[in-house]
Amino acid sequence: MNNLESYLFQTNALKICPDNKPFWYTSGKIGPYYINTHFLYGSEQDAVDLLKFIDSEKENKTTLPSKVFEKTYNHYKQNEIYKTVINEMIKFIKENINVDEIDYISGGERRDWFFSNIIANLLSKPHITIYKDLSIVINDSTFEKEINKSDVKNSKVLHVADLITEASSYLRAWIPAIKSLGAEIVWSTVVVDRMQGGKEKLEHENVKSLSIINIDENLFKNALNMNIINKNQFDMLKNFYENPDETMRKFLISHPEFLKNALASDEKTASRAKLCIDNNLYNL
Repeated sequence: MNNLESYLFQTNALKICPDNKPFWYTSGKIGPYYINTHFLYGSEQDAVDLLKFIDSEKENKTTLPSKVFEKTYNHYKQNEIYKTVINEMIKFIKENINVDEIDYISGGERRDWFFSNIIANLLSKPHITIYKDLSIVINDSTFEKEINKSDVKNSKVLHVADLITEASSYLRAWIPAIKSLGAEIVWSTVVVDRMQGGKEKLEHENVKSLSIINIDENLFKNALNMNIINKNQFDMLKNFYENPDETMRKFLISHPEFLKNALASDEKTASRAKLCIDNNLYNL
């Protein structure tokens, strides 16, 4: 298990459910793990603090990128986990992309900025900050100067993100935003690929999709071998990876008390369980 994989577990960026207690997701579905890649900033608390800072400064979109860079750069100098993560990402990028071909690095609101701003600086590339409303701020690599949008035309862009699932943010926002500048995202580098089809969707858009960690059977095997998880947890993770809906459907059928207990639980859990039942998400 490499540094980044071990940090996923150490920081709770990847949290595996206890035996026979899958997590309730916002969608009303259930699953055996949660992933919060931004916890690789050092810890959950460090990550929460940075998100709060971003939200508190977000009204001024022009000055926010430099403020986020300053925060992440200072943290990089002080936090060993975050420093290792960023250094591993830079090494990975250099091994997989000809850095001389990269004109700009982009990152989308908000969790991408945990990684994209500082990587742009350390690779001496200007940075494109993309907001959810598709507004854009472009800075030089030191974040001291703003760059005109017209300068980006015909440029090749590397998008750096925390996570890719189904690539919905890319298709809805990041790719169109860069296209609006007359440029194109040629590469995407993420810390974690949840292996849910995002890579294929990006490649359909002619974006080369690169991920450092894949949430797959090999990762689960490594965790099992290191006694981070037990055999029961491994079996559920493996089956979920191969067929998520059918795995969770079988679990609910064989554990009827799980739904019953969820409906009698706290308000958040009960509302998700009700969503599951009302929409018959598992065809029970």
